[in-house]
Amino acid sequence: MECISCSTKLPSSSFLNPRASSSPIDRRFPKKVLEPGLLSSPRSKPFIQLNDGLYPFAYQQRSSYFSLRTYKGHIYAEAKKQPWDLGRFFSTLYFFNGPPSPAKFFEFLIEKLTGPTPSEPPKAMETSGIVLVAGATGGVGRRVVDILRKKGLPVRVLVRNEEKARKMLGPDIDMIVGDITKESTLVPEYFKGVRKVINAASVIVGPKEGDTPERAKYSQGIKFFEPEVELFANLTSLDIKGDSPEMVEYIGMKNLINSVKEGVGLRNGKLIYGFEGSLYRELPWGALDDVVMGGVSESTFQVDPTGGENGRPTGLFKGVVSTANNGGFTSIRTRVPEDVSAYDGLELRLKGDGRRYKLIVRTSSDWDTVGYTASFDTVDDQWQSIRLPFSSLRPVFRARTVFDAPPFDPSKILSLQLMFSKFEYDGKLNPTFVEGAFQLPISSIRAYIKEPITPRFVHVSSAGVTRPERPGLDLSKQPPAVRLNKELGFILTFKLKGEDLIRESGMPYAIVRPCALTEEPAGADLIFDQGDNITGKVSREEIARICIAALESPYACDKTFEVKSVIPFSEPFSVDPKNPPPEKDYNLYFKTLKDGITGKEIFEQSPVPL
Repeated sequence: MECISCSTKLPSSSFLNPRASSSPIDRRFPKKVLEPGLLSSPRSKPFIQLNDGLYPFAYQQRSSYFSLRTYKGHIYAEAKKQPWDLGRFFSTLYFFNGPPSPAKFFEFLIEKLTGPTPSEPPKAMETSGIVLVAGATGGVGRRVVDILRKKGLPVRVLVRNEEKARKMLGPDIDMIVGDITKESTLVPEYFKGVRKVINAASVIVGPKEGDTPERAKYSQGIKFFEPEVELFANLTSLDIKGDSPEMVEYIGMKNLINSVKEGVGLRNGKLIYGFEGSLYRELPWGALDDVVMGGVSESTFQVDPTGGENGRPTGLFKGVVSTANNGGFTSIRTRVPEDVSAYDGLELRLKGDGRRYKLIVRTSSDWDTVGYTASFDTVDDQWQSIRLPFSSLRPVFRARTVFDAPPFDPSKILSLQLMFSKFEYDGKLNPTFVEGAFQLPISSIRAYIKEPITPRFVHVSSAGVTRPERPGLDLSKQPPAVRLNKELGFILTFKLKGEDLIRESGMPYAIVRPCALTEEPAGADLIFDQGDNITGKVSREEIARICIAALESPYACDKTFEVKSVIPFSEPFSVDPKNPPPEKDYNLYFKTLKDGITGKEIFEQSPVPL
């Protein structure tokens, strides 16, 4: 709410008798009830006439308590003797959930702002996020958890067996007990605060005759997957343990994505209002002008079906602003409960007019409360995208910065307000303010992820997922899972389907396809490849480190790649604890990756040029 420090007062005779006026410019309200959001002043008529293609977009609702027919005149303020539209004032109150309490109502009307202009910077508005690790008790998952905790990052794990997880990861681990194959166990409340995900959950493959509780045979890794050395008499000794590949790799992936998508966020952002491609999201906007302070400025919000870019629809904030009665602002406000905590700010797509406007975001439903505010300048007659980071929002109450306000919480947005005002903050004035008519076409408001975008969902898949049906492939040189894809419940087929769900989700992602996983230490030189062609081995510890590095690298974003070490199967790899290899800069590998390469190109007959 914009508040103006002024000496305007309401004559008691006028307040008690709304019809009392001798001014020649006094007029009566028409018998037809005016609707909230539509302009009513005779000064502004030339600016609000609806053409054949222009439709009102404001939310229109009559109040059962106050009809404008009750007030058939204006109340006059002494300054400049301009009429104050009491009917429009009550319409504004009831559009925005009714008036405040009587005490706050009169305080709002007459309070004068006092005190020196503050110079202390407002509190920083910080956001933080949890990294969710799914499959946290597996060979890769538990290593991911360990590294994240050593880095001091907030971690939450998704596991099926609580007792096993606490024994392995510690009694104080932040835990969700759930099963990705059972949607009902993935309660949305459990995932609040999750901003990034590393998914190491996978179908379990093991020997038919069983394994030790610690899965010792599985952990041999190199023998288990080495084509030349079979662990068992024949490959048909392998079996799926537990849920099927379809349930884990496909249905489970779908359930996991649906559980975390809202909190992780979308690469292209979240549309809050407006027109974007074939998408359109409507919101009820209402005018909130300086009539609440005794002023006479007026505004409205409409939809112009051809006024946007390339003749497309756009919203239109327009009106007439006046400083009469010590006023000087117009605004439109909408009620829009939104959780945009996955994002970094709000982006407005608009056509500027050379003026400075404000966006005010509120997290409270109270009538008169702190608004988290950012001013922005526009370029005359030019479509532009205005990005307002949440970190730049200033807590403001009645045009004064509130230094002890709580940090802005993007998970609790309740309303948005666009304002054109004479006033800035803390006694400063808007240098672009001019009285009279204005209009601001605004085609969309969306939440955005700041650049450079890094992966928010990192998935551990498997090399070989595109190979079972690949023509001309020599299966004798492929890992057992490729040769036994059908016998193992189409394990690789459903892994690939799960990958596709990630790529189609809109989340920023990275898909890591390790070759045969081993218990060897990290540190060997690596080969990163794309197209799903390589075989070899790689350390689980190395894959855990790669996943965590991918979360912070824009070069890994939206990439799918295979990984192996340069060490042959026949050679074990070890490190000297007293002289360990230097830590890798995984960005050097990520930078070599290209977009759009998955290994499916051979089937789609549309290879991506390298």
